[in-house]
Amino acid sequence: MGSGLLSLVGNAPPPDQTEPSPGPDTGPIVANGAFDTDEPANSYRDVTTYNNFYEFGQGKSDPARNAGTLHTRPWTIKVEGAVAKPQTIDIDDMLTWFPLETRIYRMRCVEAWSLVIPWVGFPLGALIKRLEPTGNAKFVEFTSLLRPEEMPGQRAPILAWPYVEGLRLDEAMHPLTLLATGLYDNPLPNQNGAPIRLVVPWKYGLKGIKSIVKIRFTDTQPNTIGDRFPGGDHSAAGPGLR
Repeated sequence: MGSGLLSLVGNAPPPDQTEPSPGPDTGPIVANGAFDTDEPANSYRDVTTYNNFYEFGQGKSDPARNAGTLHTRPWTIKVEGAVAKPQTIDIDDMLTWFPLETRIYRMRCVEAWSLVIPWVGFPLGALIKRLEPTGNAKFVEFTSLLRPEEMPGQRAPILAWPYVEGLRLDEAMHPLTLLATGLYDNPLPNQNGAPIRLVVPWKYGLKGIKSIVKIRFTDTQPNTIGDRFPGGDHSAAGPGLR
């Protein structure tokens, strides 16, 4: 999907994504209704063709058109900072550490639209406990992939790349906070943040950083994308980043 020149410039027609595409086996997935909204989920096509992912363009259909250029294997996540077990983790090893579960959440954008999405993933808190942050850790900082040869939106200075987001440690440990690796019981499509992204259902979608390659524990508030604009106003780059 999207490997040709037309796709890179955003002029190729959107792919037909009415159904999930086959992907690697994600292992057993457990339904966890305790945290689900009772609202009906949006269609797979809605969720995979209406996205904010500026690394692949600024239009809502650009990520679905352009994200085929992204290679998600091999993929590692570097863990550093105020943590007892700094390490670099292969995504496929991480997926064996925790049982995957479904969570049906409403994702809200600052642009005043929303989608109800059946995510697949595991609680961020489970990973944090395994990594053993030290007493100095007050915040968790997340960094997205920086690879402009595969993410054409990064070739333009519309944001201070790479995308960086953060949570207080207590927010990161909240049972609703999810590291998502799939949706609709299938692996995450590239345009939705493959292979791993953050989902924080009580915050706007811009906090849901995609294609994570680094997690850093720190005693200071992370310098996120929003903070890098004058006055800390993320709207300087247009309403609704994610």
